[in-house]
Amino acid sequence: MGNRLSKIYTRTGDDGETGLGDGSRVAKDDPRVEAYGTVDELNSSIGVVLACPIDDTRIMSCLTDVQHDLFDLGGELCIPGHTVIEPSYVERLETTLDALNDTLPPLKEFILPGGSMTAAHCHLARTICRRAERRVHSLATRENVNPECIRYLNRLSDLLFVMARVLARADGGTEVLWHSARVRGQLDD
Repeated sequence: MGNRLSKIYTRTGDDGETGLGDGSRVAKDDPRVEAYGTVDELNSSIGVVLACPIDDTRIMSCLTDVQHDLFDLGGELCIPGHTVIEPSYVERLETTLDALNDTLPPLKEFILPGGSMTAAHCHLARTICRRAERRVHSLATRENVNPECIRYLNRLSDLLFVMARVLARADGGTEVLWHSARVRGQLDD
């Protein structure tokens, strides 16, 4: 385990660089920093979902595990050459995704983000997850990245979508369906 922070500010980042977990220094807008920074943002957004009232213990437990996973994933990205995320992480997400999705009616239209406050926060986490996936993929085009990280984020965004659907229904809200005919009707006027 690395050093614990006893002092929060170090002034070492004032010149536009930051330290990676292996001690090397890179620009704060380096693709690696963008990748793990977006994973951190995703983790924070999941914290917002968890701060909402959720009666479903499966979702609470899963999202708590996901926060730990994302900390592992961010650490892996912060330390070049370090590997933590394994296929079992992705398999665990898939198992939960399948169980939650089995309770939902099939989709016939696209869903707009919303339905309830908790579901809307979950949709926001989903979109941040997609951005994190893009940032990690972008990093992988330049440097060696564990492909399980990208698979994990891809599956997590799917899981967050399904969770948002479950949460909208559990909160007494409804899923807001996109009405494509509404747009065409406005264009014809």
